[in-house]
Amino acid sequence: MPWFFLIIAGLLEVAWSTCLKFSNGLTNVKFTIFTIVGMILSFLCLAQATKTLPLGTSYAIWTGIGALGAVITGIILFHEAVTPLRLLFVALLIAGIVGLEITSE
Repeated sequence: MPWFFLIIAGLLEVAWSTCLKFSNGLTNVKFTIFTIVGMILSFLCLAQATKTLPLGTSYAIWTGIGALGAVITGIILFHEAVTPLRLLFVALLIAGIVGLEITSE
């Protein structure tokens, strides 16, 4: 169950960071509220995961899912650049997330 909470926390991080972009510097009230609610829910799920999982592993995977999701969201929704070097670093990020999951207790 802690891995479920961790994955949900990471996905919520993607959601709130996307809403943050749509909030236009926190000037769009609807997306500002979505951002804040998403942050709270993400932290609550992360807190549940860290009850059982190691803190370092949990935090690294949470931020990794968020970063990876933000990159993918940026490419799809905001037409951000897709370069070979950027894809290399995304692959390294995925390798790090998988490595941490495999080696966690």
